[in-house]
Amino acid sequence: MSDGTLDEAKGRAKEAAGDLTDDQELKDEGKVDRASGKVKDAVGDVADKAKKLLRKD
Repeated sequence: MSDGTLDEAKGRAKEAAGDLTDDQELKDEGKVDRASGKVKDAVGDVADKAKKLLRKD
């Protein structure tokens, strides 16, 4: 499981906890964690593609 996937899962958990406790700050933290996870996954995908291109030469 990648760091991005873990951040997304953590974010979902925080958002759910924020919903249950009516804690807007916790919900916002969860949204940030989810967004961070998506960015990490995207950067990782780009890095993997770049490595594959470099290996072909």
